[in-house]
Amino acid sequence: MLESNGNYLAFYNAIKHAYPDIKIVSNCDASSKPLDHPADLYEYHTYPHDARSMFNNAQVFDKTPRNGPKAFVSEYALIGEEQAKLGTLLGAVSEAGFLIGLERNSDHVAMASYAPLFVNANDRKWNPDAIVFNANKVYGTPSYWVQYMFRESSNGATFLESQLQTTDPTSLAASAILCQNPQNNKTSLKIKVANMRSDQVNLKISVEGYATSNLTESTITVLSSINALDENTFSDPKKVVPKRSPFQRAGKEMNFIIPPISLTVFDLL
Repeated sequence: MLESNGNYLAFYNAIKHAYPDIKIVSNCDASSKPLDHPADLYEYHTYPHDARSMFNNAQVFDKTPRNGPKAFVSEYALIGEEQAKLGTLLGAVSEAGFLIGLERNSDHVAMASYAPLFVNANDRKWNPDAIVFNANKVYGTPSYWVQYMFRESSNGATFLESQLQTTDPTSLAASAILCQNPQNNKTSLKIKVANMRSDQVNLKISVEGYATSNLTESTITVLSSINALDENTFSDPKKVVPKRSPFQRAGKEMNFIIPPISLTVFDLL
């Protein structure tokens, strides 16, 4: 076994003996078959060129065994000059669908990170990236804003059981989490809906077992734009950014129109 894994086992055993709390990450994918060596985490990378493939890759961990190391989705992004370009809304929404799948499998997926994070606009070696800068300016791509809208997912949130009834599961994804604001300790129900369709969706939300306590503070945040291939630039850094507004129709039964090619987040307090 030592020969088949090179020096890995020697390093693994030595590190665990001296520093048992250190987590060892294997760069071998174990999402579909078990590792042949010990590890605390394994890396998973995905860089599809097709937005639909990115969106539907949300199911990749649905059947992964839970008795082995957990997954670290250390690199993911939609790439390619046709759909992703330098960072499009379409790419970001496709990634949002993927992240909803990671939320659903949060018992197995320990961490996730978009890659790459930063790029100097004067020295591009990879596209797209989350944050673009030059000597005196900076902006976030739509993919950065998707990360921003998912920020509570890893902050001690509780994933809730939910059902999405749709005839087009390859274009629409949703999740619900219960999270607590660390600044004011207020609990909120956060519902995310990623829509890959080129038309709007009439969504009916039914909530059981949760009562809103302050309708005036409930909000809805939408990441969308006129064109699916819209991007942010130094000259127009906020062309595609989340827009938050009050959501005073919060209750047990809610109806809302989800815009085409969008990520929508409901925060019910």
